[in-house]
Formats: sequence, C-alpha cells, structure tokens
Amino acid sequence: MATIKDRVKELTPAPVTGGLKRALVRYGQATASRRPLPDFLIIGTKRGGTTSLWNYLLRHPGVPHLFPAWNTKTSHYFEENWPRGVDWYRSHFPTERQRAAQSDRYGGPVRAGEAAPLYMFHPLAPQRVHELMPRVRLIVLLRDPVERAYSHWKERRTEGHEPLDFAAALAAEPARTAGERGRLIADENYFSEPYDWHTYRARGRYLEHLEPWLDRFERGQLLVLPSESLYREPAASYRRVLEFVGLPHFDPGEFRVYNDRRSAPMDPAVRAELTEYFRPYNRALAERLGIDFDWAS
Repeated sequence: MATIKDRVKELTPAPVTGGLKRALVRYGQATASRRPLPDFLIIGTKRGGTTSLWNYLLRHPGVPHLFPAWNTKTSHYFEENWPRGVDWYRSHFPTERQRAAQSDRYGGPVRAGEAAPLYMFHPLAPQRVHELMPRVRLIVLLRDPVERAYSHWKERRTEGHEPLDFAAALAAEPARTAGERGRLIADENYFSEPYDWHTYRARGRYLEHLEPWLDRFERGQLLVLPSESLYREPAASYRRVLEFVGLPHFDPGEFRVYNDRRSAPMDPAVRAELTEYFRPYNRALAERLGIDFDWAS
C-alpha cells in the first residue's frame, strides 16, 4: 500500500532540469514573433514596493506570468541582458494565442508586463525602452529616499554583498561607484554590479533619474505613486494601477508586504544627515511632478 510519503512524492512536480530549461528558452525565442511586447513596466524604485505590487498584479486574471515559469518578475533586458536581443526579450511574454485564451477564460482584457526597479536608474534604459515600446505604460513607486537607502543596505547586507555598516557604506559609495555610470553609457554591453548594489544615496535623487523618462514619454504614460500610499492604502493604490494599465477592478484578497526586512532602527545621526541631504532633491521632485510626498517637505 502506498504511504502518504509516497503519495506526496508522486504528486510533487519533477524539478526543471538544465536540459528542459534550455529547451524552454529555445522555444520561447523560436516563437518570439508571435509574442507581443509588454503593455506596462514597473520601472522603480528599488526597495519601493515593486515586488509587492507585482505580486498583487499577478493575482489579477488578466495579468500573465513571465515565461518560462522560473522568471519571477523581470527579464532584466534593458540593463543586464541588452546584448541578448529583442527576440530574447519577447520570449518572456505570452503568445498572441495565449493572451487570447487567457482573455476568453475570464472575459476581459490581458495586460502583460514586468517589474524591474533598475530600469529607472539605468542611464540607457529610457532611450532603449522608448525606441522599442514608445506607447508602453510606466509605473513608478517612490519611497522616502532615507528609508529606501537603509532598506537597500539591509538587502545587500543580508545577501552577503555588503561587509560595511550603513554609515561606512554611505561614505564608501562615491569610491565604489566612481566612473560606473560613464562606463554604462560608453559601453552598451557593460553591466555594473557596483552601480546596482552600492548606490544607496544616488538612487534616492529621483528626479535626476526620472527626467530622461519624462523627456521621452507623454506624462499620461507615467503613473507615479508614493510607496507609502501603497503600504498604507494598498487597495486604493491597486485600483489606480489597474485603471492605468486598462484592467477591470479585481479584489486580490490580502495585500501582504513582500520582501520586508526587519532590523534595528537607523542611527539617528545618519538619519538626520540623509534627511538634510535629500531635502532639496525631494522638493524639486514634488514641484516637478505636482505630487505631495509625505517626505518631501
């Protein structure tokens, strides 16, 4: 007689082998011409709630998962994987037939997308996206840059990429990232880990990184949401996002926070220094966008 353990083993999906992975990737690229480009991108900011929003959207019956299934929320095409080419990028999204079938199943439109918080910060991403998808919808989540920087550091620390304490990491940022932005601009195939990993302060100068997007896309193509609104009023923020991308209302159930990282409080002296540093940048951002951020006073 089969035991419960045997039954569980029988029902457990087999792991995806290297050979199967390669076959799925080849299939995706071979069918790239039948795979429309995405309708929307969540372009930032890192540690601003992009993973949470992406998971809320995936619960909507009109939002498909990326392909193959091990891709969680992004292809990293417009920054890390640019040399792979547009067919490789298209391979991550559903075919026209799959979109039609999904639409028929629930009786509404389908909107495909991805969430890549480095896109907003990468110097070449705005032009790359505009050349390929000039009508794409762009979603931006902006968090208090002081809290964002600390959360970014906690992530790097937890994952073993940051040996320095927060104050030391902030002090080391200019030397660690010196010349990296220039190298990204000069070499379209270059990818910089320091520019991604250790830009705690630089990423919080939001307007500096949003201007290239605002210059290229119509203002109506960008939805900018305070991350604090997503955390405090997730249902209302979710409704705004659905309306923006053209999806009907849907109740996803719970709105739990993904990738939350608990820790000791930030050192008050470091907080005070960062608050003063970001103050003029925050004010310029609020004036440019016409949005009242809790932290932009």
